[in-house]
Amino acid sequence: MLEKIKSSADLKQLNNDELKTLCAEIRHELIQTVSENGGHLASNLGVVELTVALHRVYDTPADKIVFDVGHQSYVHKLITGRYDQFGTLRKYGGISGFPKREESEYDCFETGHASTSISAALGLARARDFRKESYHVIALTGDGAMTGGMCYEALNDAGNAGTQLTVILNDNEMSIAPNVGALSGYLTHLRISAGWQSAKKRVRGLKRVPVIGKWAYQRIHSTKRLLKTMMMRDNDVGFFEALGFQYFGPIDGHDLRSLEETLRQAKLCNGPCVIHVLTKKGYGYEQAEKRPETFHGTPPFYIESGDRLKKPEDPSAGHRMADQLSEMAGADPRIVAITAAMPLGTGLDHFAEKFPDRLIDVGIAEEHAATMAAGMAAGGMRPYFAVYSSFFQRCYDQMIHDVCMQRLPVVFLLDRSGIGGEDGQTHHGVFDFAALIPVPGMTVLSPCDANELCAMLRWTITQDGPVAIRYGKDGECMDETGEDEFVPGRWKILSEGKDVTLLATGGMVRIALKARDLLREAGIRAGVVNCPSVKPLDEDFLQNMDPAVPFVTMEEHRTSGGFGAYVAERCRELGIPGPAACIGVPDRFIPHGSHGQLLEEAGLSPARIAERIRGLAGRKDG
Repeated sequence: MLEKIKSSADLKQLNNDELKTLCAEIRHELIQTVSENGGHLASNLGVVELTVALHRVYDTPADKIVFDVGHQSYVHKLITGRYDQFGTLRKYGGISGFPKREESEYDCFETGHASTSISAALGLARARDFRKESYHVIALTGDGAMTGGMCYEALNDAGNAGTQLTVILNDNEMSIAPNVGALSGYLTHLRISAGWQSAKKRVRGLKRVPVIGKWAYQRIHSTKRLLKTMMMRDNDVGFFEALGFQYFGPIDGHDLRSLEETLRQAKLCNGPCVIHVLTKKGYGYEQAEKRPETFHGTPPFYIESGDRLKKPEDPSAGHRMADQLSEMAGADPRIVAITAAMPLGTGLDHFAEKFPDRLIDVGIAEEHAATMAAGMAAGGMRPYFAVYSSFFQRCYDQMIHDVCMQRLPVVFLLDRSGIGGEDGQTHHGVFDFAALIPVPGMTVLSPCDANELCAMLRWTITQDGPVAIRYGKDGECMDETGEDEFVPGRWKILSEGKDVTLLATGGMVRIALKARDLLREAGIRAGVVNCPSVKPLDEDFLQNMDPAVPFVTMEEHRTSGGFGAYVAERCRELGIPGPAACIGVPDRFIPHGSHGQLLEEAGLSPARIAERIRGLAGRKDG
C-alpha cells in the first residue's frame, strides 16, 4: 500500500483498516531502512499516526507543515512521493534525513537544529496574512524542542499577534536524553492531572449507561475541547491560554481517529492554538521502546536484537574526554560538566557514572548553558561545556559577551568538529574557528587525536581564561604524537621534508601523513607539522621556517576565517612569507554522506590534497 501513496490526496481515500495497514507498513519501512543506513529511528516511529493524520486533515503542500529539528520527518517523506527514494536516505547523493526544500514542495522549511519551528511557522503565517492568501500553517514541535528558549519567544509573539497558527506539541518526554526542566514537569502535570484522569474515567463510564451510553461516549470523546472545558481545572491549561493560545489535549498520539477529530477542530480556530499530543518514542519496535535514547540516532543495526552491525573498536573522542575529565574531577571538586540534552552524544554519560551530581543537563538551551557556565566560573567553579560544534553556533553572543569579556575560565569542548557525515549541512562543524579566533582572550585548540585532547584537558585546569577545544568524533590515537604534556603555542614536527611543508591541525594531521606518503611516491618530500595550538600560533616556528620551502595549511574547516587565514594574517604582520595555499572546506555548504565521501567532495582526501600539492611543487608523477 505504501508505494501507492504519493500525496495527501491519496491518504484521504483510505478507510480505517487500510490506514492501520499503512501505519504498520510505514513502521516496517522505517525499521528496515534505518537498520541498513543508520539515522533517527525512535522519534519517527513515535510520529507515524500523527504525520498521517496531519496529511489527511490538511491540504498539503498548500497547507504548510514545519518540523522542529527535522529528524522526525521520515514518515512525512515516505507519504509525500519519496518512497521510491527512501532506500537512499542519508546516503551520498540520496535524500536527506532532514527537510529539504530542493527535494519536495512538501518541505516548506529546512530545519536541523531544535526549537525553531514555531518561529518559522509564525513567519509563514504572517507572510500569508500580508499577501492575503489562505492556507494553514502547522508547527510540529516537541521531542525536547520545548526545552529551548526560542520556543517561548515565538509563543509569546504568536499569542500577541493572534494570527491563525497551529502548534502541535509532540510530548514524548524526551529529546535525545529524557527531558529536564520545569516545563517538562508542567507537561507531566497535564498528562496526569487529577481533573483529566477523573474526566476520562467518567466518560468511559458512560458506555455502561443503557440506550444512550455509547452514543454519549462517542459524542464527548470526539469533542476533547468540550471535555476539557467542562471537567478540567482552569489552571491545568493556564500556561498556553495565558499566552493567547487555545489548548487542545492531551490527545493520544497513536489514536488516528482522535488525532483527526482534534485537528479538524483546530482548523476552525481563528487564532493560535496548541494541540498537546502524547506519543511514545520508538512506538511499534520493542528495542527502540526499551532504549529510546540509543535509537534516537543510531548507526546500522540488527533488527532482531537492536545491536549495532559494527561495534566501534575505540571509544569516541567524547568518551575519552569524559574519562579524562572524570579523573580530573576526582582531584578537583570545582570541576562540573555541562550538556545541552546531549550526555550520550558528547560522551558525558561516562562522567555521570562517577559524578552524577556534577553533570548539569540544561535541555536544548545552548545560550543558557554558556551564560550559566560563566556564572559558575564567576562563582569559583570550573565548568566544562561539552557541545557539538554546530550547536555551539547558537551561543555565539554568550561566548563573547558573558565569558570572554570577563576572562572567565570556561572550557568549551566542541565535539563533532569538522565535516559531520550523514546528518549533512546542519551538522557540519566547519565554522567554529571563524567564530573563535577573532575573540580577544580566547585560547583555541585543535588536537590531532584523543591522547592530545586529554593532554589539553589536563592543561586547562592550570589556566584562568576561556578555552575552546575542537575535535571530531573519532577517538583513535596516533603513534606519532607520543607526548603526555601539552604546551600552548607550540607545534611539533612529525616528519621532515625539503620540498614542501604541511602545517596541519586537528583531524587533518592524519590526512597530511597519508598525503605525505602519496607525495613521496611522486618524488616530492613533504614535511608534516602537527599544529594543535591555533590561538596562540607558534610564531617562533613560523619565523624560523626556511623561506625557500613553500608551506601549506590544512584544516577541516572553512578556509575563510580559519586556521590558514589566521596563519596568513600573522605572517603578513610578522613580515615573513605566508602559506602557498590554505587547504580547507570550500565556500559552499557540504551535503550529506559518509565522512570519506565528503572529504573527497570537499577536496580534502589524501589523494586530492597530494594532487594539489604536486601542482604547487611543479612536479609530475614518477
